[in-house]
Amino acid sequence: MTHVRGRIWREGKPTDEFEFSSISDYLDSEDTLVWCDIYDPDHAILNELAQELSLNTWAVEDALGDSERTKAVVYKTHTFFTVYGVSVQEPPPADVSDSQLAAHRISGFVLPRGLITVRLSKEFDIDEVSRRFDELGGQEYGVGSLVHGLLDVVVDGHFAAVQALDDGIEDLEDELFADSVPRNNVQRRTFQFRKDLVALRRVVLPMREVVTAIQHRRMDAKTAAELDPLYADLYDHVLRASEWTESLRDMVTTVFETNLSLQDARLNMVMKKLTGWAAIIAVPTAVTGFYGQNVNYPGIETVGGFVTSTAVILVLVVVLYLTFKKRDWL
Repeated sequence: MTHVRGRIWREGKPTDEFEFSSISDYLDSEDTLVWCDIYDPDHAILNELAQELSLNTWAVEDALGDSERTKAVVYKTHTFFTVYGVSVQEPPPADVSDSQLAAHRISGFVLPRGLITVRLSKEFDIDEVSRRFDELGGQEYGVGSLVHGLLDVVVDGHFAAVQALDDGIEDLEDELFADSVPRNNVQRRTFQFRKDLVALRRVVLPMREVVTAIQHRRMDAKTAAELDPLYADLYDHVLRASEWTESLRDMVTTVFETNLSLQDARLNMVMKKLTGWAAIIAVPTAVTGFYGQNVNYPGIETVGGFVTSTAVILVLVVVLYLTFKKRDWL
């Protein structure tokens, strides 16, 4: 079922009036700024709105598509963009094979005096976007301020996701060298982190193109100069999130390779200790096997022979044990 909400600003001041059927009238007013949010849109309703506002047909199809990538496309009368908000599950999933990140797609149509957002997922916190509009203020600067507020919430979600993955990878690094922690799930967790980072990278990296396209689209606006510092700061945040994501990929690769190296080292240590104990056990086996031969030799079936063999076994075992212990083979 389609859900519609919106807000109206007149001369930079918020008003309580909003009717979905009057969007065209709002957009025709010089001093009016419009934000309309459509969740789970019906195809017919969105097509009707597109015809009313002269939105590009292919852009409308992209807004309703299932697997669209992060992008921004500039048309003659408007700019269309698709971005993904990312949320972190709290608490983390009990199953280490489950992702702790969830992506929510938001599409937008940027008009000269309005912003129309289309969402297919209700998990994205659109109320936070509305609060951000009020916190940032600056509605007198036009639709660019609304787009900045939306993208600012999206990028903040990217930072929260990257921070959560960073903390998880650091915990994984600590577990690698902890002797008391079982390592049965290290490989699975590492693989899941790699999958999350790949998915996050697909969302974060194209954001640079989106911010650049939207910023250049409004270069002819009279208020461009006032918003330039905000968009420059937003672009800097996008770059930092992208670079952070790339560095985490290197960290996960390092954790994966380190875990394999530690497993090889532990296996070598086990084999070394087993070989040392096998050498020690071989001494009494060899001596008793020699005395167990069905051949007459001095000391056979005498107390002196038994004492001699026992003494030889003990001396050789002690010598081998001390030698291996000194060389850290046991």
